[in-house]
Amino acid sequence: MKTYFLTVFDKSGERLLNETFEASNNDEAKKIGQKRLDEEGYSEYTHRCVSPEAKLVLFHR
Repeated sequence: MKTYFLTVFDKSGERLLNETFEASNNDEAKKIGQKRLDEEGYSEYTHRCVSPEAKLVLFHR
């Protein structure tokens, strides 16, 4: 399992969510990240999910 980083920002740049989770690959991480965003109501906020290799898995601006 790899550790992924999910971060959500508001319009002023303040972090609203900054957490890690584990997934076995980038596709699974994308699904987990999107589910977490939906649960918290942050789907339309600026967000990113980054792999341990610093690859963007999920991004919205």
